[in-house]
Amino acid sequence: MIIGVPKEIKEQEYRVAMLPSGVYQLVKGGHQVVVERGAGAGAGYPDSGYEQAGAKLVDSHAGVFAQADLIVKVKEPLPDEYSLLRRGQLLFTYLHLAANKSLTKALMKSGATCIAYETIEVNRRLPLLEPMSEIAGRMSILVGGYFLAKHFGGSGTLLGGVPGVLPGKVVVIGGGAAGINAARMAQGLGADVTILEVDLERMRFLDITLHTAHTLYSNESHLMELLPAVDLLIGAVLVPGAKAPKLIRREMLRRMRPGSVLVDIAIDQGGCAETSRPTTHHDPVFVEEGVTHYCVANMPGAYARTATQALTNVTGRFVEMLADHGLAEACQRQPALLGGINVMSGKITHQAVAEAHGLPFSQPQL
Repeated sequence: MIIGVPKEIKEQEYRVAMLPSGVYQLVKGGHQVVVERGAGAGAGYPDSGYEQAGAKLVDSHAGVFAQADLIVKVKEPLPDEYSLLRRGQLLFTYLHLAANKSLTKALMKSGATCIAYETIEVNRRLPLLEPMSEIAGRMSILVGGYFLAKHFGGSGTLLGGVPGVLPGKVVVIGGGAAGINAARMAQGLGADVTILEVDLERMRFLDITLHTAHTLYSNESHLMELLPAVDLLIGAVLVPGAKAPKLIRREMLRRMRPGSVLVDIAIDQGGCAETSRPTTHHDPVFVEEGVTHYCVANMPGAYARTATQALTNVTGRFVEMLADHGLAEACQRQPALLGGINVMSGKITHQAVAEAHGLPFSQPQL
C-alpha cells in the first residue's frame, strides 16, 4: 500500500501524523510512504530523517493525495483539500464531524472512506483521543492561569495563592482524560479544585486518585452554586462522536466574577458553552459577559513535538494494520476500527454524526 503523509495546513498546526520511525516500520513491511517536504519540520523532524527512514519526499501537497491509497493526517481536511480526496481512498485523522456539516458533506461527496481517530473505542476508552485530551487538559491550566493575569484583562488571581492568601478556585466540568489531567495540573499549582462528573464510579476513582480535589455530582444547580466563586472554569465534556452539550449558557456566565477565565477544551466538538467560538493560537481569547474565553480548537498543536510523539505512539499500530491487511481484514482483526468509520462511499456510517446533522445513517459496508 502507498501511505501519504501531507503537511498540515490548518492555521498554527505544527504536528505531523507520522514520525520517521513509523515510516521505517512501514517501509520495512514492504509499503511505500510518500511524505510532503516540510511535513515534520514544525515538530522538529527534518526531511532528512524521513529520507533516511525510506520515505519518498514530494514537493506538492496535492501530489501526496494523488499518489496515496491511505492518507494519514492529524487534523480534518480543510476546504482546499476537499477536492484532493477520491473514491476508494482511505483517510485516517481527527475529524470531529458532528460540529462541521460542510466538512461532512464534502467527505460524503468525495467517496473516500474516512476513519476518525476520536471515535475508535476500545473497552469504553478512546485510545487515539486520550493522548491529546491529556495534553489539552494539562495545557488548560497553564493557559487559564496565564490569562488570569491582570494585564490580560484577568482578575489578577494567582491560582496557587501564597502563604496567607487563599488559592484560586478551579472548576472542571467532566472527569474524563482531559478533566483529570486538568485537575492534576491545578492541584500541582496548589489551586482549590472541584470536578463535576455524572458517573459515580468515575467519581470514586477521581476521589481516590486526586487526594485534595473535591468531586461533585454534575448538574446545573451545583454548577450555578459554584460559578460566583470560580476563577478558572474548564469545560472538558465529551460525548464520543457527538456534538458537545451546551452545559454553560450565557446567563450562567453572568454569575461569574469579571476577569475570570473559561477554557473550553470541547471546542473542537462545538464547545460546551453557548458563548464559545473557535479561536487560534495567534488570537486565542475573547471576552463575553466579562469572562475571558480561551477556545483554541487545536490546543495540543502548541506543543507540537510532545503531541506528535504522543499521537503517533497510539496511531502507529492502526496505520500498520490498515496498510498490512486493508480495511476489511483490519476491522476483523480489530473490531474497534469499525466505530472509527464516519463516512464511507458517500454515506454517514457513524450514528452520532448522522444525528448531529439530521442525515441518514448507514452501516459501513466492508
